[in-house]
Amino acid sequence: MSEHITLKIELGNIDETNSLFGPNDQFLKEIEKHFPVKIVTRGGVISIIGEPDVAKKVQSVILDLQELIASKHEVQIRDVIYTIQMQNQNQDDPQKTNIAQILNEEIAKTLKGRAIKVKTVGQKEYIQQIKSKDIVFGVGPAGSGKTFLAVVMAVNALKNNEVKKIILTRPAVEAGEQLGFLPGDLQEKVDPYLRPLYDALTEMLGLETMQKFIERGTIEIAPLAFMRGRTLNDSFVILDEAQNSTIEQMKMFLTRLGFGSKMVVTGDVTQIDLPKGKTSGLNHAVKTLQHIPDIGFTFLKEVDIVRHQLVQKIVKAYEAPPET
Repeated sequence: MSEHITLKIELGNIDETNSLFGPNDQFLKEIEKHFPVKIVTRGGVISIIGEPDVAKKVQSVILDLQELIASKHEVQIRDVIYTIQMQNQNQDDPQKTNIAQILNEEIAKTLKGRAIKVKTVGQKEYIQQIKSKDIVFGVGPAGSGKTFLAVVMAVNALKNNEVKKIILTRPAVEAGEQLGFLPGDLQEKVDPYLRPLYDALTEMLGLETMQKFIERGTIEIAPLAFMRGRTLNDSFVILDEAQNSTIEQMKMFLTRLGFGSKMVVTGDVTQIDLPKGKTSGLNHAVKTLQHIPDIGFTFLKEVDIVRHQLVQKIVKAYEAPPET
């Protein structure tokens, strides 16, 4: 066993110190949960006591958080956990990721003026793909931001007059696409399947503006089956829950791409609800189209989950091989 060393970091003013420690020293306790070190604070100095390799990792985590605080970022427990995870990922990487640069990239503002920023390296890559390519696949677990960020980019494109309309669609697999058997008009029938998309639009535009855009046809929300036979020009088109599309539906959807349009396909391959024996159109498309350089693929992971920290642990537990 290596001998323990002590590494010291000088603290800034009281506001920086409070931001670094978190409520009731929550952030420092979180770091100690992940690394076998002892962190002592005294006289404006943090001392990290532990084995050399581990102490250096913790030192790097705290320095990253200090940089984040200095950039006026309001640090949350999620940021602390992500910084720890990135430090573990980058331990052998000389080009270490700059956490402050990632977490301060603003991509839009909500109607209420809240800045929307990327929260992970995966999300940053996803946004860059959407900006640069006409068809992008965002594949990843629940809570990784793939649908919300796609809607944010669609609203940006509409506001900047890059497209004339937004089209949002999902396969209505729970109803077997037999929407005629459900009560109500088309909007009432598809509402339950498209609620997450409505929620994201409402946050960006407000309920009144969103409803006006829907009435005018500037925003169109429809089940995947209704895309057949159309050519989608000057549109930002999002196919959500694409893991529940069939191969035929996915091919039909992708070949609707028209001039001046952009498509984003999102899905989670661990949550396929298709009938037994049916191959997911998302899985098939990823395998079939990856050799086409003009199509973007972003594979988000557990580390990109930006919901409650327990969600990461739940996803990891379900993905682990079952115990025998």
